[in-house]
Amino acid sequence: MNIRKKLREKPELHSSALNDILFILLLFFLIVSTLANPNVVKVNNPKGKSDTKTKQNIVVSIDKDNNIFLNQQQIPENLLDTIISAEVAKVRQYLDTPSVVINADTISFTGSFFKIMSSAKRVGAKVVANVKN
Repeated sequence: MNIRKKLREKPELHSSALNDILFILLLFFLIVSTLANPNVVKVNNPKGKSDTKTKQNIVVSIDKDNNIFLNQQQIPENLLDTIISAEVAKVRQYLDTPSVVINADTISFTGSFFKIMSSAKRVGAKVVANVKN
């Protein structure tokens, strides 16, 4: 009679290749999920042929207290039309279409923003708006 225990082999699972396969599958599904988005609307964006940045000829700023500044000098609101038309006339000697850049704080009133924009359009200047926080 054989009393000794038999040496049994323990089952082993080599999982080193499993990690590589799971990593590759994860990358594959991440890439596929970003490409297959059904909620995307295709839009044709315009493409420029040259650099279209405007030069800041006349800078009008509106701060949070609704004070209007022209090139860092405060101007009263009732003289806004005459001062902007005078500045545009000065710049028009050098350029065909001068640009008025409006730097407005988000807390400032929209009425003064539109007054500046309409007075600049009235004298034939290009208006560029820049709203800051």
